[in-house]
Amino acid sequence: MASFKIEGGHKLNGTITPQGAKNEVLQILCAVLLTPEKVTVHNVPDIIDVNKLIFILGELGVKVEKLSSNSYAFQADEIKLEYLESPEFKRDGSSLRGSIMLVGPMLARFGKGYIPKPGGDKIGRRRLDTHFEGFTNLGAIFRYNKEESFYGVEAEKLVGTDMLLDEASVTGTANILMAAVLANGTTTIYNAACEPYIQQLCKMLNSMGANITGVGSNLLTITGVDSLGGCEHRVLPDMIEIGSWIGVAVMTRSELTIKNVSWENLGQIPNIFAKLGIEFEKIGDDIFIPEQESYEIQNYIDGSVLTVSDAPWPGFTPDLLSIVLVIATQAKGTVLIHQKMFESRLFFVDKLIDMGAKVILCDPHRATVIGQNFESTLKATTMTSPDIRAGISLLIAALSAKGTSIIHNIEQIDRGYENIEARLKSIGAKIERI
Repeated sequence: MASFKIEGGHKLNGTITPQGAKNEVLQILCAVLLTPEKVTVHNVPDIIDVNKLIFILGELGVKVEKLSSNSYAFQADEIKLEYLESPEFKRDGSSLRGSIMLVGPMLARFGKGYIPKPGGDKIGRRRLDTHFEGFTNLGAIFRYNKEESFYGVEAEKLVGTDMLLDEASVTGTANILMAAVLANGTTTIYNAACEPYIQQLCKMLNSMGANITGVGSNLLTITGVDSLGGCEHRVLPDMIEIGSWIGVAVMTRSELTIKNVSWENLGQIPNIFAKLGIEFEKIGDDIFIPEQESYEIQNYIDGSVLTVSDAPWPGFTPDLLSIVLVIATQAKGTVLIHQKMFESRLFFVDKLIDMGAKVILCDPHRATVIGQNFESTLKATTMTSPDIRAGISLLIAALSAKGTSIIHNIEQIDRGYENIEARLKSIGAKIERI
């Protein structure tokens, strides 16, 4: 198991280009199964979760060609369906949360899709009911092997229908969408997730010959087609990574430029950081963050304490709440962080408290942060990363802390952040992998 050794307290300076969006690319890669024709995808991040999915596609028979460091061509014209029921797939698929999105395209094109219970972050319950209710609404038969925790759906032919999702699940919407594009007739999905990731998937599918309307709204209408063709697609920059780099700049009181951020797809992210008192400039499609000597959290108009909470798009993404929490530890003022979606995601705050942060964990979903305005900086410590976003948040805390910190289990960080160590070194961070 690898660890990071971080010598904190150093100012950084330079320019960072964000990687491709992890949450988009996992959907996009599963969609290549919908056609026997070649699909080219650019801006694919070189991270563990994405590489695992590319490996699974290769084992499934997809021809994978690496065109450059972040571009691939995929052709799913000779699929090995027997792999889906093999012990190897049960092992490979169970280690990756995103493998669930293989089911929709496999069901649509081949009439069956199987998946072992997916792994991923230990951040709370992440149920799969929305996915499988959507498939059964389209006419699939659901099977579950309790002994092996193995799920399956099968259908001679999917039939379009109207459905109301029980939650606006991003992966659930993507999975049902990919199943519906080849179904007979018209499907409407109400309470659909409408994140930029879903919008990108819809644009890609439409460029392949699908007929999807309502893109960007929570009501999607899909008119099924007989087949889809190849396409070329570029993945958006990762908004979570952009928020993480803002956190790095703010906590180390550094000047940083983040290139090509796709401002129109950042949603509430700039507004939330502004409410924390952080200064930044929009320069073309870049974000410039000047050195922050101090930043003051805005209260509400009546003087009450600001609450930052997650919500389905266009609300604030839950993936950035851990980073907002860390930033707030050195702000001037107090903020309540309300993590509505996952009940275990705030449990990393005990590590911040060990570092000297003033955080009160109210319950599994809420934490109050009393900012210290850099008057009492965080202190170095040894800690373990529980999940991707907590991992990067602890890394940001360590970069700002006095002394040398060790972070164990950094494979969690590698799952979501490309070459993070070298990129931090390029702007002056003192970090090494041990």
